[in-house]
Amino acid sequence: MLVWASGQSGTIGGGTLEFEAAAKARSLLATGGTRIDKIALGPALGQCCGGAVTLGTEVFDATLLAKVPKDGLYARPLGTDAPAEAPLAMRQAQKTARGEGLAHLRYAQGWLAEAVSPPTQPLWIWGAGHVGRALVQVLSPLPGVAISWIDTDRSRFPDEIPEGVTALIAANPADLVPLAPAGAEHLILTFSHALDLDLCHRLLGHGFARCGLIGSASKAARFRSRLQALGHSPDSIARIDCPIGDPAFGKHPQAIAISVAAERLARPRTALSRKVAR
Repeated sequence: MLVWASGQSGTIGGGTLEFEAAAKARSLLATGGTRIDKIALGPALGQCCGGAVTLGTEVFDATLLAKVPKDGLYARPLGTDAPAEAPLAMRQAQKTARGEGLAHLRYAQGWLAEAVSPPTQPLWIWGAGHVGRALVQVLSPLPGVAISWIDTDRSRFPDEIPEGVTALIAANPADLVPLAPAGAEHLILTFSHALDLDLCHRLLGHGFARCGLIGSASKAARFRSRLQALGHSPDSIARIDCPIGDPAFGKHPQAIAISVAAERLARPRTALSRKVAR
């Protein structure tokens, strides 16, 4: 959570804990430095959830920001009792980050390490109809996703496009396929079966990490047949998920969006980032 004199961004869960944490952070702005607070989540905070939290607070200025690495883990001591040298657990975490590219938030013996610039997964949503709008509404607040939203005309989008979502407009959206990173995910749900098919055809030739197509089992069967006729192998076609989401959630746009979001959150991002094929 970032806190400055007149506002804040992000959250540590809300409630009294967050209110008091923000107040402590603002009081630290005047003096600089860091602090560690170990807080019981009980009656003193007017909470009944139990347990405890270790809260680290630090002030960033230009000098400190210059020390932040461009990637990997940024490890540093917090509080006055932290040892000058990183503990063994922290050094092992940094070694893993360098060797395997896996960077996770970690706190040990007064030292905090967190990933710098965590990888953002490109997600291209083709279609701004009811399901497209529901997907963008549900997925855009999630961390680690950068959404490109494509349709044929500005009027097909809502008046306000969520922050962090890039709207792309083209008379023939399929012409934009070459602009998509080969490692992007795609969700295809346009107003036209013909356009859906053209997008599937072009994306199979372009490359993608994952691709989902809205539709029924019969639509999936028709598309498999037509894509084979266009020269694509059954194994390649099988990489397109149709229908998207979990049918058990129902067909309401919001239900589809929630089921798609649940599926994305359930699978490891590291595995996804390596699954890129042409």
